[in-house]
Amino acid sequence: MPVKENIRKMFDNISGDYDSLNHLMSFNIDKGWRKRALRQVIDVPEGHDSPWQVLDIACGTGDFAIAAAKAMKKKGIRGHVTGADISDGMLNVMIGKVNRLALEDMVSAEKGDCEDLSYADGSFDRVTVAFGVRNFEKRETALREVLRVLRPGGRFVMLELSFPTGPVLRWLYDRYFFTVAKIGGIISGNKASYRYLHESVVRFPKPQQWVTFMESCGFRNVSQRALSLGICRLYTGDK
Repeated sequence: MPVKENIRKMFDNISGDYDSLNHLMSFNIDKGWRKRALRQVIDVPEGHDSPWQVLDIACGTGDFAIAAAKAMKKKGIRGHVTGADISDGMLNVMIGKVNRLALEDMVSAEKGDCEDLSYADGSFDRVTVAFGVRNFEKRETALREVLRVLRPGGRFVMLELSFPTGPVLRWLYDRYFFTVAKIGGIISGNKASYRYLHESVVRFPKPQQWVTFMESCGFRNVSQRALSLGICRLYTGDK
């Protein structure tokens, strides 16, 4: 079975427990990481008059897309947030959240493949992804698609799990992550999926390697910032 299909099925299977286990595993620190990233998403340039368009790829259960819509609403920013994901299970959870929060006018959930986006060139002011890039099968293809659908001057904002740089702290965090992922697998009844989540973080490129990779895909002004001692990384790049 193709890698992408395996990943889709994995996220379909864990979609019901995904939110509660993620927040438990991160002690809710992930909410703070999203807030940091949102500053890069809603920084509308002065004089920008058209509705602000945001695309959240690999949107999962919609936490980041919903947070972006709330932040835009709070600041009085006109616009729309589109969430795209290959997992029907994740999207169904997202739609339920959007409906409960009465955000249907600002947030839409659509099935979409980040490696073959259905949107026209230059459709979005911001493209975001939170903790999804490590699951992409063809990362270069996906990033070039992001660049294509961004408007000139648009920005890609990316959060991804990482490891602290210090050897002792890195070892301690790896043991912690491995243990909580194992517990998550037991609670959810899907041990293989949570084992994969740990392994995918271990295999992801180191920060400077990823910055170089983004630059090679065509992004400008690429930067990365360590959050929570490097447990998470915030990457940005402009078109």
